[in-house]
Amino acid sequence: MDAAPIEHKFPCNTCGSDMRFEPGTDQLLCEHCGAVDPIGAVTKASAIKELDFKQALREELPKSETAQIRTITCENCGAHVEFDAKTHASECPFCATPVVTDTGAERQIKPRALVPFALSEPNARRQMTDWLGSLWFAPNGLQEYARKGRAMQGIYVPYWTYDADTKSRYSGARGDYYYVTEQVRVQRDGKSVVENRQVRKTRWTPARGRVARFFDDVLVLGSRSLPKSYTDALAPWDLSALEPYNPQYLAGLRAEGYTVPLDDGFDEARDVMDRMILRDVKFDIGGDVPQVNHIDTDVSDVTFKHILLPVWMAAYKYRGTTYRFVVNGQTGAVRGERPYSKVKIAIAVIAGLIVAGIIGGLIAANG
Repeated sequence: MDAAPIEHKFPCNTCGSDMRFEPGTDQLLCEHCGAVDPIGAVTKASAIKELDFKQALREELPKSETAQIRTITCENCGAHVEFDAKTHASECPFCATPVVTDTGAERQIKPRALVPFALSEPNARRQMTDWLGSLWFAPNGLQEYARKGRAMQGIYVPYWTYDADTKSRYSGARGDYYYVTEQVRVQRDGKSVVENRQVRKTRWTPARGRVARFFDDVLVLGSRSLPKSYTDALAPWDLSALEPYNPQYLAGLRAEGYTVPLDDGFDEARDVMDRMILRDVKFDIGGDVPQVNHIDTDVSDVTFKHILLPVWMAAYKYRGTTYRFVVNGQTGAVRGERPYSKVKIAIAVIAGLIVAGIIGGLIAANG
């Protein structure tokens, strides 16, 4: 029988209250008494390692590489969010739907690394409200509600990274431009005359060859709880800031369990690789118009790791509509639902009609 999920607690040495990770620092903070405690160091070289992809598909990973986590599944958006044992009811941080936590657990591949939150919640909220304020026709009420509403939630979002060695054979053609002089008949001042013109043509040469590329850390989202357009807009991520997984970085925050299976994630990674290989092939063919007819790629030495990336999240219900916003917890990039104020749009339309009427009146008077 699988062991029960491990619950990590970090009591304050001074007062015994639970400590939480302080974004932008390497320490835990006790909000009760203000005491701080440095996060224990973990050696990167020994902790952040790749796992064998084929071994994982055969479910032959060492037991130490998997763990049980206690999660709830939101029936509205499908998010799998990890909760501690003391939580029995909550609200989904992805879509603001009320949920009741499940007491069960599921076994997942452990995260090997994470990028700690660098942006604090107040700074993330400021980034979000500034972004809202920059949008034309956004409702003022929503901006104010977001500014004064409850705190944003810090979520570590699951990602897969894939490494692979690729060797590709291709066939195609190289197209080089050249110009010839041709005589054409044109009309000049009512007369038909013959002129010489330079006409561009393409000389095609068959092309075959090989290209090779090693892919390192192809990043694929491991969740389907947010629209991909949101998460893509949060890129780029600086993966050089990855730290070995340490539960202290999760103190006071939440983590989402992955819902994209490992093999499905690799299919998406292959799309990224194939686009890069196609670019390499075109560059190798050269010429003005490289034409690719066929590419055959051998992929080997595929490895992967499960990592967590920091996202501040807010889901506000405003006048019956849920608006979701995400902020990159490393860079401050913002993405969210595009709200519109019908009142502002109506005022803008009326103002435009008034201006058009005034201009039309002036033109008629001067005419």
